[in-house]
Amino acid sequence: MKSIAFDHTVTERFLRYVRIDTQSDATSPTCPSTEKQKDLGRLLAQELRDLGLKDAHLDEHGYVYATVPATTEKTVPVICFCSHMDTSPDCTGKNVKPQIVRDYQGGDIALIADPAQIIRVAEHPALADQIGNDIITTDGTTLLGADNKAGVAEIMDAVGVLMRNPQIKHGVIKILFTPDEEIGRGADKVDLKKLGADFAYTIDGESAGHLEDETFSADGATLTIQGVSAHPGFAKGKMEHALKIAARIVDRLPAEMSPETTDGRDGFLHPVGLQGGLDSATLSLIVRDFSEQGLKDKEALLDRIVKDVMKDFPHSTTTLDIKPQYRNMKEVLDRHPAIVDNAMEAIRRAGLAPVCSSIRGGTDGSRLSFMGLPCPNIFAGEHAFHSRLEWVSVQDMEAAVRTIVHLAAIWEERA
Repeated sequence: MKSIAFDHTVTERFLRYVRIDTQSDATSPTCPSTEKQKDLGRLLAQELRDLGLKDAHLDEHGYVYATVPATTEKTVPVICFCSHMDTSPDCTGKNVKPQIVRDYQGGDIALIADPAQIIRVAEHPALADQIGNDIITTDGTTLLGADNKAGVAEIMDAVGVLMRNPQIKHGVIKILFTPDEEIGRGADKVDLKKLGADFAYTIDGESAGHLEDETFSADGATLTIQGVSAHPGFAKGKMEHALKIAARIVDRLPAEMSPETTDGRDGFLHPVGLQGGLDSATLSLIVRDFSEQGLKDKEALLDRIVKDVMKDFPHSTTTLDIKPQYRNMKEVLDRHPAIVDNAMEAIRRAGLAPVCSSIRGGTDGSRLSFMGLPCPNIFAGEHAFHSRLEWVSVQDMEAAVRTIVHLAAIWEERA
């Protein structure tokens, strides 16, 4: 496909999309969790229709579906490209003001609206691979939204390339944009029957060239503590303070099993919320590991810690509730090696050295894989997710577009 003129639109699209506030909200019971996510969804559906995808639409739950028609007579597996529209609740995404550092020549990048916000080379070693590239940041007052609007823009640009170049032979391609991925609900309302795909790829990864075929397996743990209340003036020998019990349990969690001290293939046991008072308290934790046994071991450890602490509070009670969140996609993907093999070849054809790695987290692909749609994760060029230091380079986004287009063609070639 050397003759293809990509005529990239990814940067213009990305700058347009990040200005739309699409933060999700874990406290909301609705789907999408915030109506403002539909603002981007409506725009994307219209832009897809403008590109010639006649069935493009936004459904009532905030999902965007569309179909790129086949340009081949071959029977080719139907593949889907997927990204999420929401941004993290961890950092404000309102009034994003993107900035472009042209022809980056190294060194720290100070963000103009808040001098305290500095993208330091020592803390962002990936900057070493960006010499001569154009780097997009914010002004330092918001996140950027490259997670995952870079992926959205890349898919949109790739659709444009495919629609303008019918000589690129490919099968039917499905497009899916989801809400609420950042709060773990991105796959909740996906209509797989309507989508009609055999395999999928999320475009939601970090460094250029990376393909992720493995995620954490994840559970959520909720510990409910019922203490014993008493008047503080007459509490000796009577009061068993629920909030203090919870604090003691948190203090007993092993330091070497926390996110702050783990990396690589280490899992963790991580408290994420504590609510309550004297009479009752609720402690929320997340449990992560690459294996089922690792999850079970950490949950058994938590249970032992709770029981040991409660020996000092004989009149109080606890309930520990464990709920599955998502599972390691590798268990599914290993049954379909062509999914990863084809993606690795697409990355090579995009001019990059492919790197297959694991995610210390999860994606929509984790859930989708176990729902019957095997789905690894391809790089989008995102860095420093969920923070005011978030950045992405124009050239990495363009490389992702080329990867998507090559991948569509490779499935047809190998059919």
